[in-house]
Amino acid sequence: MRDLNSESHPQSRDLLDWYDQHARSMPWRVSPSDRAAGIWPDPYRIWLSEVMLQQTTVAAVKDYFHRFTSRWPTVADLAAAADADVMGQWAGLGYYARARNLLKCARVVAEEHGGTFPNTYDGLIALPGIGPYTAAAISAIAFDRPETVLDGNVERVMARLYDIHTPLPAAKPQLKEKAEALTPAMRPGDHAQAVMDLGATICTPRNPACGICPWRSPCAARAAGTALELPKKTPKKPKPTRLGIVYLARSCDGDWLLEQRPDKGLLGGMLGWPGSDWNDDPAPAPPFEADWQDLGAEVRHTFTHFHLVLQVMLAELPPGFTPQDSQRVIKRHDFKPTDLPTVMRKAFDLWKGR
Repeated sequence: MRDLNSESHPQSRDLLDWYDQHARSMPWRVSPSDRAAGIWPDPYRIWLSEVMLQQTTVAAVKDYFHRFTSRWPTVADLAAAADADVMGQWAGLGYYARARNLLKCARVVAEEHGGTFPNTYDGLIALPGIGPYTAAAISAIAFDRPETVLDGNVERVMARLYDIHTPLPAAKPQLKEKAEALTPAMRPGDHAQAVMDLGATICTPRNPACGICPWRSPCAARAAGTALELPKKTPKKPKPTRLGIVYLARSCDGDWLLEQRPDKGLLGGMLGWPGSDWNDDPAPAPPFEADWQDLGAEVRHTFTHFHLVLQVMLAELPPGFTPQDSQRVIKRHDFKPTDLPTVMRKAFDLWKGR
C-alpha cells in the first residue's frame, strides 16, 4: 500500500526535482512552475488528451488536440457538436469507439454535471468511456489526487527500477503496487507525469540513457545488467489476415457514394466506402448493379487484432441514384477525404493515383 508521507520517498523527490527541469511541453499540460504558481490544468483538456492518447502516440495526437480544442474549446461546446462533425475530425486517429464515447461522456458531463468534471476517481470512472487508467490519470493530473497512473512507460520504469522479470500482462498488479508505493501525497499529479516523461525520454525501450537518469542509483535492473531485457512480455499470437471488397462509385459530376457504418464494431459510426464483410472469403456486396471494374491495386491495413487486405472496385454512380438505408451521396464540394478513416482513405488514394 502507498505511504502518503512523501518524506518517506527520496526517490520521488529526486524524480520531481528532475521533472521540474525537464518536463515535456504538451499543449494540454500545465508546467511545474505554472502549477506551483497556482495555475491548474483544465480537466476538459486533460480528459480529451487522455482519451486521444489511448494506444496512440503523443506526436500523432497533438494536431488532433489543437483542432478539437480550437473548434470545441469547452466540454459544453463538444457536447453540442453534431456527431458527424466530431467523427469527421477524429478520422485517421483510429479506435473510433473512442470518438463515440467522447461524445457520450461530454453530453453526460454537460447535462448531468453542469459542465464540470467530477474530481474523484469514483466519479470519473462512472462516466461513459472512462476506464481505470483514464480515471486515475484525470484524477491525478487535473485534480492532484494521489492516484496511481500505469501506462506502458510507467510499467517499463517500474520493471527496471525493481528488476521485475514476470512478463506482462501478468506483471501489471505487481508493477502497479510498486508505482503506488512511490506516489507521494504532495504533487501526485506532477509525479504521475514525471514517471511517464522518464519512460518516454530517458528509460526508453531501446538505448535507455541510464547515465543521466535521476533513478540510476536505486535502479535494480541497471545494477544487474538486465535493463534492456525488461519489461518482459508474453509472446503475442500471430495476427490473422482478413479479406474484403470496397466499392468506389463516383458520378459524372464528381459526387461520391459513401455509407455510414453501424455504431458498433470497427470504424463504428464512420462514413466509408460501401463494401463486403471482412473474413476469409468475402462475398461480393456491390451497392448497386453495374459493370464494376477492379482497380488492380489492394489496400493493406493493420488493425489491433488482424491484417486486412481490400480489393477495390470502381463504377460510375448512375444519374438520379437514390441512396438506400445507410448510404449517402456526398456532393463533390462537400467530400473531404480527410474525414475518412485511414483504411478508407487508402482506397481513395489508390483511386486518385491510378
